[in-house]
Amino acid sequence: MAEMFEIKIKSISRFLPVLLLLFWALPLSASEPSKENRVLAVAEKMEAAFKEVKDYTCDIEHIYFTDGVEDQRYRLKFFFKKKKRIRIDFSSPYPELTLCYQENDEKVTLIPLRFLSFVRFHYAINSPKVLTPAGQRIDQTDLGFFIEFLIRSLKTVPQGEEGYREEGGKITFQFQALDYTGGETLEKYQVTVSSGDWLPIRIERRTLKGKSIEISLLQNYRINTHLEDTLFIR
Repeated sequence: MAEMFEIKIKSISRFLPVLLLLFWALPLSASEPSKENRVLAVAEKMEAAFKEVKDYTCDIEHIYFTDGVEDQRYRLKFFFKKKKRIRIDFSSPYPELTLCYQENDEKVTLIPLRFLSFVRFHYAINSPKVLTPAGQRIDQTDLGFFIEFLIRSLKTVPQGEEGYREEGGKITFQFQALDYTGGETLEKYQVTVSSGDWLPIRIERRTLKGKSIEISLLQNYRINTHLEDTLFIR
């Protein structure tokens, strides 16, 4: 009996290294991504959520900095409809200014006074008159552009500290990327996402030394409200 028991122990011990190897080779649960992949997992959820968005409206406050010190602040209502139709109605500091843009157009329509919408000016998309204070073009302002930029950066740019945390229905993380205005300067971005709809509610762009360049605060999202094409006048 003792000999049989000893034989069984030896048989099990022979297979133990194989069993351990199989255990460590098992993939992590999709609901529990590894530390290295959890930011990418959030980005992919953002991408999946945005695929269901046909149009959206939100209120945005943009804060711009010069050498890390707040310099300008803009408040606006942002309208978006696929395929990349954009309208921006400013409330501060230009309370009657509107910008409109449609995908693949090389021009941006500027309406200085909304109550006189027939008065329009057209500027090249890269004209300083229609760039943000941080140098961003209007076709770089929608969520689809940002999500694509985020995923591409996570896959192609070496990443540093992820600063990942979850609290109060929000997820905050950091990533490094070449700036989305020109793709030349390595920068840090910190993003806060609502884990309810996977849409960003705060995006901060910084230099590698940590100086703020711009902060975007997004709120009051309204999704798939069937925005009319006429809203995005040319």
